[in-house]
Amino acid sequence: MEICGGQTHAIVRHGIDQLLPPQIELVHGPGCPVCVTPLELIDKALDIAARPNVIFTSYGDMLRVPGTGRDLFSVRAAGGDVRVVYSPLDAVKIAQANPDKQVVFFAIGFETTAPANAMSVVQARALGLKNYSVLVSHVCVPPAMHAILGSPHNRVQGFLAAGHVCAVMGYWEYPPIAAQYGVPIVVTGFEPLDVAQGILATVRQLEAGRHEVENAYGRAVTFEGNIPAQRVLEQVFEVRDRQWRGIGLIPASGWGLRAEYAEFDAERRWDVSDIHPQESPLCIAGQILQGLKKPHDCPAFGIQCTPESPLGATMVSSEGACAAYYRYGRHLSSDELRVTSDEFRTAPHSPTLHSSPVTRHSSLP
Repeated sequence: MEICGGQTHAIVRHGIDQLLPPQIELVHGPGCPVCVTPLELIDKALDIAARPNVIFTSYGDMLRVPGTGRDLFSVRAAGGDVRVVYSPLDAVKIAQANPDKQVVFFAIGFETTAPANAMSVVQARALGLKNYSVLVSHVCVPPAMHAILGSPHNRVQGFLAAGHVCAVMGYWEYPPIAAQYGVPIVVTGFEPLDVAQGILATVRQLEAGRHEVENAYGRAVTFEGNIPAQRVLEQVFEVRDRQWRGIGLIPASGWGLRAEYAEFDAERRWDVSDIHPQESPLCIAGQILQGLKKPHDCPAFGIQCTPESPLGATMVSSEGACAAYYRYGRHLSSDELRVTSDEFRTAPHSPTLHSSPVTRHSSLP
C-alpha cells in the first residue's frame, strides 16, 4: 500500500501496477488529505463560507469536493466570497488587508501541510489579527496505519511510506509499527523510479522474512525529520481523535488547536456544531482508502460518478485514486483504449494530446 495520493497517480499514470507480476498487488491507502476530510467538516466549511462578511480561503482542490448538496464553487456562484490561496500566509495577508471581514482558512492535510498552517496562526497572533481563524482538519499517518493493520479485514503486507510526510516528521515513529504487525515499511519518493525502488525494497524484505523500516528517499528524508517544523506543530496543535471520511473515527489521529490558540478556531468562532450529514450510499471511497477495493470495483465509477459529477472526494481530488483511474483510462474498455491509442499515434502532435492519450476523455487539468 502506498500512503500518498501523489504516489498513486505516479503508479497509475505510468502503469507501474500493470507492469508488476501478479504476485504483487498495489492498493491505495488514505494518503489524500482532500479525500479523508470528513463530510461533516466540509458542510461546516460550506456553512461558514456562505455567511455575510466572511472571506473563506482554501487550496483549490477543496472547492469541488461535494458536501451535502453543494460545494464551495456553488457557494461562490451564489455570492459567497470564496478565494483560492497557495499558502495559509496568503490568507493572513488577506485578513490584514480586510479588517472589516472575517477571514477563514480551511486548514486540511497531513503532517506535510500542518507546519505552514500552524505558522499562519503564530503570525496572526503576532500581528494582533482578530479577524483570522482556521477550520482545522489535520490528520496523521501513523494512526491510520495502525487502523488499517489492526483491522480484521486487513490485506496489507507492506507499506510505501510518503516521502514528503517523512521529510517533515522523519520516520522514527515507524519502527514500532513494523515490529508490532510484522510488515516492512519503505520511505519512498514520487518519481516512477522512486516508486519502483520502494516496491523492490519491500519485496526483498518480504522474501527474506524481514520487517524493518528502510529509507529509499535519502535525498529528502532523515530519521529525525525537520525539528523546527515539529516544534511549531507542538506549539500550536494538540493531538485529538479525528473522523476520516469513509473510514470513521481513528483515535489520536489528528490535531486541533491548543487552548491558548482557541481564539483562532473557526469552529468555536462560528456555531456549526449541529451539522451531521450522511454520505452517498453509492460511494465506496472508504473501502478504497483502506485498500479493500479498487475504484473500478465501484458500480458508480465512470457512470454516476465522474469528475464532472463526483459522488465522493476520491473522484474530485487531484490526488484521489478514483480520479487517477478515470484520468488514465481505467474506466475504458480495451476496445476504447485501443481506439484512443490509435488516435494518439495518428493525431498531429499537440501539447494536450502529447501529455496523455486519454486527456480528451477527462475534465481534469
